[in-house]
Amino acid sequence: MKKGDISQHISSQFNAELQNLYGHVTTMGALVQGQIANAVEALANGNVALGESVITSDHHINSMEVRVDDDIAQIIARRQPAATDLRFIIAMAKTTTDLERMGDEAERIGHMAVRMGPSGGEQSRRFVEISRLGRNVQKQVSDALQALDSLDTQLAARVVREDESVDRDFESLLRELITHMMEDPRTIPRVLNIMWAARSLERIGDRARNICEYVIYIVKGKDVRHTSLEDLEREANGTS
Repeated sequence: MKKGDISQHISSQFNAELQNLYGHVTTMGALVQGQIANAVEALANGNVALGESVITSDHHINSMEVRVDDDIAQIIARRQPAATDLRFIIAMAKTTTDLERMGDEAERIGHMAVRMGPSGGEQSRRFVEISRLGRNVQKQVSDALQALDSLDTQLAARVVREDESVDRDFESLLRELITHMMEDPRTIPRVLNIMWAARSLERIGDRARNICEYVIYIVKGKDVRHTSLEDLEREANGTS
C-alpha cells in the first residue's frame, strides 16, 4: 500500500513515518504467514524439528509488535493525526494485535506437532482434512493482507465471507474427530491434539476477518464489527 493513496501531507517526514509504520506491519504479516505455513506442515507431516522451529521463532513476531506499538505512540505524540490518518493508525494498531495473536496460535500448533511426534508414515482422513483447513486459512490470511495492502474493500468483504466456509470446515472436522474418538478411545490423546490445532486454525481465520473489517473502517470510515455479513458487504461495495 502506498500511504499517499490515502492522503498527502505538507510534511514529507509525516508521510515517511506512516510508510515506515506500514512497512513494519507488512513485515510482521509476512512473518506470521510463514509461521502458520510451517506450523500446518509440521503437524500434517509429523515434522517435529519444524514444529520446534515455529515455537522458538515466535519471539520475532512479539518483537515486531513492540516495534509497531512504539511507532504508533511516537506518531500520535508528534503529529496528533485526525480523520483518515487517525483511522489508518488505529487500524494498524489493531492489525498488529491480531497478527501477534495469529502467531500465538501458530505456536500452539507447533506445540501440538511436537507433542504428537513423527507421523511414522501415518496417513488418515483427519490429517488430510486439517491440511485442507490449514490451506484455506492460509489463503484467507494472505487475501486479508492483500486487501489491507491495496485498501480493497470488496476483497475484504470476500474474505469475510470465506470465513464462514472456514468455520463450516472446522465444524465438520470437529464432528469427524469426535466420532473417531468414540469409535476408538485409544486415539483420544492424539485426536485431542488435532482438535486443538484445528481450533487454533479457526481462530486465525477469525483474526483475518478482523483485519478485513479494519480495511473497511479505513476506507469507508464505518465500523462494521458486530454487523451482519449482508450489511458489511453493502458497506464494502458502496451499495445502499
